Amino acid sequence: MSGTLRSMAYVVEAKDAYTGQHLERCRLYGVALMDALGVTSQYPDAEFGFLLHDVGKVGVPEAILNKPGPLSAAEWRVMRTHPTIGYQILAGIPGMEHAAEVVRCHHETWIGDGYPAGLAGEEIPLPARVFMVVDAYDAMTTDRPYRVSIGVDRAVDELARAAGTQFDPEVVRVFVALADSLPTVSV
Repeated sequence: MSGTLRSMAYVVEAKDAYTGQHLERCRLYGVALMDALGVTSQYPDAEFGFLLHDVGKVGVPEAILNKPGPLSAAEWRVMRTHPTIGYQILAGIPGMEHAAEVVRCHHETWIGDGYPAGLAGEEIPLPARVFMVVDAYDAMTTDRPYRVSIGVDRAVDELARAAGTQFDPEVVRVFVALADSLPTVSV
């Protein structure tokens, strides 16, 4: 099954190719953070949620995904459906319960102003809280077409600044201690 799920991840990455090895880096960073938190064995399928967090984007029109400028309010409503679409894709696969929750909750925030459900704090499943930190870190530390990397030190500072609002403060605390020793992705 892991081969099938990896293939699904490559389909997602092909639709949004600017991210490079983003999915694999998020998987590696997420697993390392789950290990550091001592919870990997409780969520054995979480790494597939890290890989497939954006699988629901297959249901978002290309014109919205690849729009060069800002999205309109209507386009944002469509874009914000991708966690629910992704959850629906994974929820029916036996053994993928935690992965499906990562996909559904990866845009929630610690203070509850995220989407799709407005969950807050520990209402957000732990693997999703882990993913939110590693996803933000990867986004900040890689070059994107619209901006260059801000570097590891600034990214860690930003995560620490957003701990308690956007991110789970305990997850950020553990990640900050881990950031300098994260695994690398071989191409």
